Amino acid sequence: MARFDLPLDELQEYRSASVAPEDFDAFWSKTLQETREHGLDARFEPVETGLTTVDVYDVTFAGFGGHPVKGWLRLPAGASEPLPVVVEFIGYGGGRGLPHEDLLWASTGRAHFAMDTRGQGSAWGGGGGTADPVGNAPSYPGFMTRGIDTPENYYYRRVYTDAVRAVEAARSHPLVDPARTVAVGSSQGGGITLAVGGLVPDLVAIAPDVPFLCDFPRAATLTDRNPYREIGNYLKTHRGRTTDALDTLSYFDGVHFAARGRAPALFSTALEDQTCPPSTVFAAFNAWAHDDKKIEVYDFNDHEGGGPFQEATKLGWLRSYA
Repeated sequence: MARFDLPLDELQEYRSASVAPEDFDAFWSKTLQETREHGLDARFEPVETGLTTVDVYDVTFAGFGGHPVKGWLRLPAGASEPLPVVVEFIGYGGGRGLPHEDLLWASTGRAHFAMDTRGQGSAWGGGGGTADPVGNAPSYPGFMTRGIDTPENYYYRRVYTDAVRAVEAARSHPLVDPARTVAVGSSQGGGITLAVGGLVPDLVAIAPDVPFLCDFPRAATLTDRNPYREIGNYLKTHRGRTTDALDTLSYFDGVHFAARGRAPALFSTALEDQTCPPSTVFAAFNAWAHDDKKIEVYDFNDHEGGGPFQEATKLGWLRSYA
């Protein structure tokens, strides 16, 4: 499909109509406070992979509700001094994969912490290993409407909280320099990156690629492609609940986390992206509160975005920060 969203000059000025709830900050402060009542209990178990240039640790830490969340910590082999760390979040349906995968960041001499996404890891890649033990009200298949009846029950409340705790777990390792922490991710991982960027005040940089979970009111009515379409399919059955659903989603909108962003940011978007339409990405980018920000635009790409080209851009950009 060719371009379907706003022209680029309008995208550059586009602002979301979504309004943050008055208690947005209080909601997230209370959520994180309640979670921190559980000890972090971060454990790092070395894994035998056959790799000679990267050491890998199987990580378990306490996320939302004290629930165990998995991850991988990858370090350059033989590291002896604290390193900058890249904390990465995974795309929709994927999990942390296998320990020998995703060696890019450790190959740059940085620590790399990849968080598993609770309840996911069965749609693509090498799988995941983190359960989501919390039940919810009726929902459409997928994750977008799980617990959408109230913000307290919504699935991404747990995921975003896990992500903040993942940063804390990564920083707890003796070979990680907490003062040089970066958050990155693509698609769902990009949306989680934005949430972390708004909730963790002292990151040195973030890099969300083609981020999902942004500008819900527009996204849910602009694209027919999942995962956003899950919201429409839920409301197609649950008639009359649109306002309530959008009220819940407003607590999880990347646009509102972006307005609280306090780190340099490198975004990317693709103008033919039907999964995360470019206007929804620009909504978050234009709301990002830190002055040091830029966005890479890929004219003729769909949700694959910049792919390896964007990786190369991030490698160069990140040298200035960590």
